[in-house]
Amino acid sequence: MSTTRTVERLYDLRLGPMAEAFSSELERTGDPALSFAERFALVVEQQWTARESARLARRLKSAQLKTSASIEEVDFRAKRGLERDVLLDLAELSFIGAAGNVILTGATGLGKTYLACALADRACRRGYSALYKRVPKLVYELALARADGSYLKAIDKLARVDLLILDDWGLVTVEGQAANDLMDVIDDRAGVRSTIVGSQLPVSEWHHLVSDPSIADALLDRLVHRAVRIELKGGSMRKEAPRNASELTTKPITT
Repeated sequence: MSTTRTVERLYDLRLGPMAEAFSSELERTGDPALSFAERFALVVEQQWTARESARLARRLKSAQLKTSASIEEVDFRAKRGLERDVLLDLAELSFIGAAGNVILTGATGLGKTYLACALADRACRRGYSALYKRVPKLVYELALARADGSYLKAIDKLARVDLLILDDWGLVTVEGQAANDLMDVIDDRAGVRSTIVGSQLPVSEWHHLVSDPSIADALLDRLVHRAVRIELKGGSMRKEAPRNASELTTKPITT
């Protein structure tokens, strides 16, 4: 079979990166010491890298993260009660394997959403699926799903996500059917999948956010049990605008 035919076959098999690597290897003039196996490994590696990059792009797109964030760019200079060791431990993602939860509380502007998205970004890069949802919008979406008959499908999708972010917990009181819908989401994930909850209110005030006391008890039990809790404090970081370009640089953390 001619090399041209081989390249065509690779493209037909949707192995474009491998076809490009194969063509590059045909034109190689350096390092004659490389064996056939080593050169073929380079071709396969390029295809694998391209495919993994595409999968990561799909996971990040599906996650619908509110902000672009990464663990490496978390700023520890601000005094907001964020312990470096705790975040680094969470960044290892063992809590996902153990189906544990993370609860981020504190006033607006302290970086709860950024931290949640940074952990989700790390999860996506490690092969996990993630999804960001604001609780008020999620409740509305589930109500629409009940109306058009797609509720079970919507609940199943939420149940299968490895890491679900529920942000802005407590902005609205959850009543009636909405409380039951939220209970369905949390109950399906309890002990099976991990959830990150972001709220301006401390956990001690969560019980009053759900009108039905029995559902409130059940929700708190499933969310708080085996959860890592990070209570952020201090003034809003958004008010601390840098005065010059040098202050824009965050202090990276090593993992």
